[in-house]
Amino acid sequence: MGVPALFRWLSKKYPKIIEEVVEELPTEINGVEIPIDTSNPNPNNVEFDNLYLDMNGIIHPCCHPDSKPAPETEDDMMIEIFKYTERIIAIVRPRKVLYLAIDGVAPRAKMNQQRSRRFRTAQEDRIRNEEKSKEIERLKASGAPIDEELIQKKGFDSNCITPGTPFMANLAKCLRYWIAEKLNHDAGWKNLKVILSDANVPGEGEHKIMDFIRGQRASPYHDPNTRHVIYGLDADLIMLSLSTHEPHFKVLREDVFFSDGSFKGCYICGRMDHMANQCRADLVATRSKSKDEGKIVNYNKPYVFLNIETLREYLAIELREPSMNWPFDLENAIDDWVFLCFFVGNDFLPHLPSLEIREGAIDTLISIWKRCLSLMRGYLTSCGNANLKRMQYLVTELGKMEDEIFIRRHRDQQRRTSQPASKRRRINDKYSPTGVHPASGLDHLPVGMPLLPVKGLDSQVRARTNQEVVTNRQALRMANLSAAQLLKAELSGMGPSVHTATSDEAPTENLNTSLSFQATTETQTQLTIEAPEAVTNSSDTLISSHSAGIKRKSEFLEDSNQETYLDTKDKDGVETPSQADPSDAEPEDPIRLWEPGFKKRYYKDKFDVELPNEQFRKNIVRSYIEGLCWVLRYYFQGVPSWKWYYPYHYSPFASDFIDIGDLQISFELGEPFKPFEQLMGVLPAGSKEHLPVPFRKLMTSQDSEIIDFYPTEFAIDLNGKKYAWQGVVLLPFIEESRLLKAVESVYPHLAEDEIARNTLGSEILCFSNKHKLYEELCVLYSKRKNDKPVPLDPKISDKLVGFASRDPNCIPESTFYTPLPDKNTRDIVNDRSL
Repeated sequence: MGVPALFRWLSKKYPKIIEEVVEELPTEINGVEIPIDTSNPNPNNVEFDNLYLDMNGIIHPCCHPDSKPAPETEDDMMIEIFKYTERIIAIVRPRKVLYLAIDGVAPRAKMNQQRSRRFRTAQEDRIRNEEKSKEIERLKASGAPIDEELIQKKGFDSNCITPGTPFMANLAKCLRYWIAEKLNHDAGWKNLKVILSDANVPGEGEHKIMDFIRGQRASPYHDPNTRHVIYGLDADLIMLSLSTHEPHFKVLREDVFFSDGSFKGCYICGRMDHMANQCRADLVATRSKSKDEGKIVNYNKPYVFLNIETLREYLAIELREPSMNWPFDLENAIDDWVFLCFFVGNDFLPHLPSLEIREGAIDTLISIWKRCLSLMRGYLTSCGNANLKRMQYLVTELGKMEDEIFIRRHRDQQRRTSQPASKRRRINDKYSPTGVHPASGLDHLPVGMPLLPVKGLDSQVRARTNQEVVTNRQALRMANLSAAQLLKAELSGMGPSVHTATSDEAPTENLNTSLSFQATTETQTQLTIEAPEAVTNSSDTLISSHSAGIKRKSEFLEDSNQETYLDTKDKDGVETPSQADPSDAEPEDPIRLWEPGFKKRYYKDKFDVELPNEQFRKNIVRSYIEGLCWVLRYYFQGVPSWKWYYPYHYSPFASDFIDIGDLQISFELGEPFKPFEQLMGVLPAGSKEHLPVPFRKLMTSQDSEIIDFYPTEFAIDLNGKKYAWQGVVLLPFIEESRLLKAVESVYPHLAEDEIARNTLGSEILCFSNKHKLYEELCVLYSKRKNDKPVPLDPKISDKLVGFASRDPNCIPESTFYTPLPDKNTRDIVNDRSL
């Protein structure tokens, strides 16, 4: 995820870096969608050479979307992934290389974050299942009819999107089929080299992409005018793109300003210069075509390019310091800027307490960096290595500002919390007919429930837990309905029908347990309630905005997992209405950073250490400096160590960084975990089904020597934040030696297919028989099979360099059987790809 809200911050500070994506939409003829011909010129008036896809940014939203119903089966998920990927490819239309990278086994430094997220997901699933069971029992006791299919339906566990699971093995198989099908039948792919790096190839997806780019860039055959596009939801793709120093680079991603509701342009075509009621895009498209020609299929979800070339121009101006007494080097300055961003946030270290991007932390660091340049007499970084003696100047200056930063932050928070209260009072007086708070009569409900937004109505309804929402759902619904007097609903099987005061219709009875929300007139506002990210609809009162007005069966029985994709998705600082705190009250903060003595309180509360304890502070500072050096090398050189990780949940203060210039930092590369070893390191016991049976007892049996790695209850420290997803998950760190010893005893009991899932693999290179490489590499599959890797000829491969060896799973010109026979996919007869 990198730096939270980085994309939003950059796009507001440097607006010219954002470019509108011109997207050609497919047409529909007699109900059949006609795919886009990607062999035609790119509608963006530029031809791109290479497209890199961080596939986890596609897999998660396709498998558990937050804006539409989730796919019913795993096969449906695969089809959704195909469609999503085809759309991205149709936008970019790469002409040379398409690289599909799925997250493989990650370094230990990243596994700690993955572990926290997966345990949090499992905890939320467990709470939902408990609530579901209680609600089913209550309905059975009341004699209400229950849909047995909904009771038996099991929600999708997104924790299966982790290397080594059967889901990921099936995904790799399906993607290989899909690539072969496109190479055989899509004219736009005939000259394309496709590289698939699946979950068996170690490394995070975006970093595998960067390793590939660095390898090609180092070749003497590399074309410096290569035009690159990378797609993904991680904010750190921006910094990774800068770290390549390629002059023509763009990041393709969703337009967050559109999706978070602050987008003020047209939702039909995505343009900012008009509203939807003035849009002629759809009108022109349909009028210019006859009925036989078809109509435009509108995705209604715009994308944007972030132009790294333009960002480099902005940074060239931003980072230039006139007082420098040596020639300005833009590439070195950009490397320093990327390094400074690591202080604000990254996936491997907790950020410093004094730095928040929304408070202008990056600007603060740039100002300090400029002031220190004359003292440092050089740049902070060089080819991915940090100069710690020069960094001492920077952290010393930052440490001097900490007290002021904490005091200003507290003052701003007090000002923010004092304003919404008066605004709420004005809203209540305006929209409540009697001048009474809409939730009056519900004062017994505790504070803490996510805000349930109702257009035109201040919905300050509160409950502490989802269970209390279920318990008080009738009162909550009555409060919303009677206060707004805008809604019409009928409810049977759980109590009397409820109608608005203005409804003229008599109550109707429905024998099925159901709930229906409808707007009664055009001027009335329908109820729109959004479930919090990372929390699915566990109550029948939680109805998503896209489904208002549609009757549903016992929505609270639908255990559909809509956990937010935290592994790659950049929240961009968007606070959805469901996440907003109704009272805007700050959580209790025992540290009180704005008061003297905050360091003693911080170290006692976070580390259980009494100050002064200089040795402990030196240890934690050294670990944090090691982390900064590790992250820098990871971004610019590749993995410096597979085993290293930061062994604390919290960071030190900037003022604790003393005498860091004398530290000697080195790393041992080591080897990555095997997929099952990572699964044992990051999955909770609640997701044990994704592991082979012999491993499961290690996570659940009280006799297991590593049972302490899998707590069912754990604390989440808000650490000064408002929301649980921002908090620190306090889990025990995995002890590598104990973990490896425990799993070693299980390996002899694995089946053949399980052994294959636990094997580290290599990238797969694919191309059609129309490519010049086909004849060159067919020799690998001749009767005299050559198992030794052969070098690629750059003159034939369009300057792609590397070594290729025969894939034992490939049989040229044979039949490639579809892995999805029930989804109208065809076998590829006489496969013409290699």
